[in-house]
Amino acid sequence: MISYLKGKAIEITKSTTNRIILIMEVNQIGYEIQIASRLARKLPLETEETIQIFTHQQIREDQQILYGFASIAERDLFRQLIGVSGIGTQSAIALIDSLGINDLVGAIVNNNLPTLTKAPGIGKKTAERLVLELKTKLAHWREAEGVQISTATRVLPKTEIIEELEMTLLALGYTQEEIEQALSAISQDNQLLKNPNVEEWIRSAISWLSGE
Repeated sequence: MISYLKGKAIEITKSTTNRIILIMEVNQIGYEIQIASRLARKLPLETEETIQIFTHQQIREDQQILYGFASIAERDLFRQLIGVSGIGTQSAIALIDSLGINDLVGAIVNNNLPTLTKAPGIGKKTAERLVLELKTKLAHWREAEGVQISTATRVLPKTEIIEELEMTLLALGYTQEEIEQALSAISQDNQLLKNPNVEEWIRSAISWLSGE
């Protein structure tokens, strides 16, 4: 198994199934690694900077797939997620990508179903299963790993702001998954939460999605 790779980030592309693929060169060999968009936005492309990606290798009869993560803790959390019945690799990536490691672990440990169901493809029953199977495990794991968790329920803007934000960003060509991730990120801004102007929300979301 490949534990991690050190090399250069050459290119980031999207597959035909809308998965984000990092092309990473290690000792003149190019590896294809599926990563979350959260990580993709942080990677330096077309530079000589050496990066380290922690990997999980999935071997099937017809193919081998590498999944890449920014830290050992993130990769280990991914492995715990895919050990839950009904959680596949894409659902696990979506959970980590949408919520981030701290909020995700916090939501599971604190039985915060509304936060878990904000991740694309995660319904109430799946969220309940995550809590049932991982709450105790992750409570011990996060203490051992030193992962800080949030005990607060995430505050979201008014429904009409969310609806107009989604319609505008969809019209601009962003996917529902990207919109959910942007909304999750900008909702951490307490000043913005007090702002009823939807234009400000849209500008903030576009700025976040553009990596500005």
